[in-house]
Amino acid sequence: MSRRVSMPTADDLFRPTEEEPSSPVRAVPDQQEAAEEPLRRRPSGRVRHDEKMTVYVTSAELLHLEQTRLALRAQHGLAVDRGRLVREALALVLEEFESRGDDSALVRRLSEE
Repeated sequence: MSRRVSMPTADDLFRPTEEEPSSPVRAVPDQQEAAEEPLRRRPSGRVRHDEKMTVYVTSAELLHLEQTRLALRAQHGLAVDRGRLVREALALVLEEFESRGDDSALVRRLSEE
């Protein structure tokens, strides 16, 4: 009996975990698909995320984010992590930008810089 340990190959470790969709992925949906989608943008919530983005913040911004997270827990009973809080805020800002365009808070604040 061999004492040698059998290790998985790179192909075993990095194989796709889901089947690829058979239809091609399009960046712009068909008009019918776009009409069926609700106007409300929803964040992804607690799911395994495939993409990662690093954002650098100041210590004051991080402190404010953490205070908001703790206030949500203490005052509203909502236990959320910082990532979910950021995704929710991002969804709100993008939804408002899509609906209001030039009149959105995002455009106003970025124009102030």
